[in-house]
Amino acid sequence: QVQLVESGGGLVQLGGSLRLSCAASGSIQDFNVINWYRQAPGKERELVAAISRIGNTNYAASVRSRFTISRDYAENTVYLQMNSLIPEDTAVYSCNAKLAALGRVDNYWGQGTQVTVSS
Repeated sequence: QVQLVESGGGLVQLGGSLRLSCAASGSIQDFNVINWYRQAPGKERELVAAISRIGNTNYAASVRSRFTISRDYAENTVYLQMNSLIPEDTAVYSCNAKLAALGRVDNYWGQGTQVTVSS
């Protein structure tokens, strides 16, 4: 069974940095896309960043130039480096992996980790 284990969330001041980790069972090389989502209270879930199997990346406009998604095959982990944090970044951040199969796409989710940015 695929498992995604997230870590790295916490409380940080305006302008600070955090690095989130998403460690996966099996191999991250098997997934077509791995995403970071976030959801603030009362808000809809937002796609923050994505990385494909071949290493292409995509970012939400609100985080582009501040966040960086990357992967480490040796650690079987995907990271989200978050810099210049602002209070609007406060949310639960979740790791999502997509695996294409015959006639479907399987989705796997981590437990989520809280990020709080104080003023």
